[in-house]
Amino acid sequence: MSDSQPQQPFQSPRSGRGEAAGQGPAHGPAQSPSQGPSPSPSRSRSHLPDHDRGPSLGHSPGPSPDHGHANAHGAGHSPDHGHAHGAGHSPGPGHAAAEATTLLLAGARLTDGRTVDVRLSGGRIQAVGTAGSLPAPALSRVDLGGYLLLPAPAEPHAHGDTALTADGEGPVSYTPDEVQRRATEAALLQLGHGATAVRSHVRIGDVHGLGPMEAVLQARRSLRGLTDLTTVAVPRLLTGVAGSDGLAMLRDAVKMGASVIGGCPDLDPDPTGFLEAVLGLADEHGCPVDLHTDGDDPGRLARLAAMAGGLRPGVSIGPCGGLSRLPLDVAARAADQLAAAGVRVTCLPQGDCAALERRGLRTAPVRLLRAAGVRVTAGSGALRDAGNPVGRGDPLEAAYLLASQGGLRPGEAYQSVSTAAREAMGLPEVRVEAGFPAELLAVRGDRIAGVLSLAYSRIVIHRGRVVARTSAVREYCDSAVAVALDLPRQGRTEPGP
Repeated sequence: MSDSQPQQPFQSPRSGRGEAAGQGPAHGPAQSPSQGPSPSPSRSRSHLPDHDRGPSLGHSPGPSPDHGHANAHGAGHSPDHGHAHGAGHSPGPGHAAAEATTLLLAGARLTDGRTVDVRLSGGRIQAVGTAGSLPAPALSRVDLGGYLLLPAPAEPHAHGDTALTADGEGPVSYTPDEVQRRATEAALLQLGHGATAVRSHVRIGDVHGLGPMEAVLQARRSLRGLTDLTTVAVPRLLTGVAGSDGLAMLRDAVKMGASVIGGCPDLDPDPTGFLEAVLGLADEHGCPVDLHTDGDDPGRLARLAAMAGGLRPGVSIGPCGGLSRLPLDVAARAADQLAAAGVRVTCLPQGDCAALERRGLRTAPVRLLRAAGVRVTAGSGALRDAGNPVGRGDPLEAAYLLASQGGLRPGEAYQSVSTAAREAMGLPEVRVEAGFPAELLAVRGDRIAGVLSLAYSRIVIHRGRVVARTSAVREYCDSAVAVALDLPRQGRTEPGP
């Protein structure tokens, strides 16, 4: 079996510092947001036979004239809190084309068992009807027979600045070009897995200053129309003499375009002072907060809950693996305090990230947290860096691990990487219903449990158009046993050469 990964050529983005004006949290049907330009579907063609590459994608908007797949400049909206920094790009011809694009997803299966047609227009779901009931031009049809159609995942905990560094020799380079390249490639890999929005934690300070943040923001601009990338500014110290420089740099990062304030209180000599600085700055700028913590100190969690309660647009913490090492009654009390304060927890089932500077052995106690009323989401954490040299950055793998090891039902596990993740990131709700954003993932399979088990072939839809496709081919040898048992196969329908 081969499992091809969509590949995108790296493109150096055009210069410019202006960030597009954001869109705040929204729930339910709303007016269509501004659309980006018209990227082509991402396709890996190296070894799949032409007649067996999954469903026909039909017509999709053509690539922009400069760089094909990777060129995705234009108007967009900022996910997460929608923090606006600077002027956005003016809508161009690609914007008008995006608004006019209509796409029909034909014969898709939904989680309730129905087989439907779904018509997309203007970046939203325009209509959902029984199979064959929605007319659309033939060239704008995508056949999703054999695919399960789901709200697209979102990635709430990535590290684009350090991604893909595990195999390098010598010290990791943090030159702007290298960081931008890594962040772009990581976001595209995660897009291929299905995540149409990524929240990337970016370290600031030390010898690198704000360079990594500027590089990831450049990657964000270059990826508009393909995926939504937002940044979390992660200072190391915010107290003491060194902390004054860190706080000034954190303010500068927010002015540059970081839409979320983060950090790791556990690493500061004064964790409470660190929290006070972060929460104060977040309240001043109206930013969300997303903090790293192991969660192994119940007193510290209690102080965080007391200080964070009522802060809008909200506080997330993670990966909180240390909660699993606490006595059950102590962990349950901490969970109750976090729930009462409205603090979300982002767990990392695939392994911790490097920000905590230690490797956790367990993931957060998801069932205990959910039972207490804590809103739990799941992220990928490290993508092949020091935190996890084999990290895949795949939200469906995170959901699989929650279902297979975390005690969640398959549907609950998938919601943790989709609905819950989008809510934690301040993104509009997505349902496969008319009026909702067309942020969708089609996976070969007919039930959510099967999708989490064998989620190989995927079609990713962002803002109403196909932006990535992964086609897996499984072939069996020609044998009487395979034919007699009518084994399922994704492969050639005629003998190969």
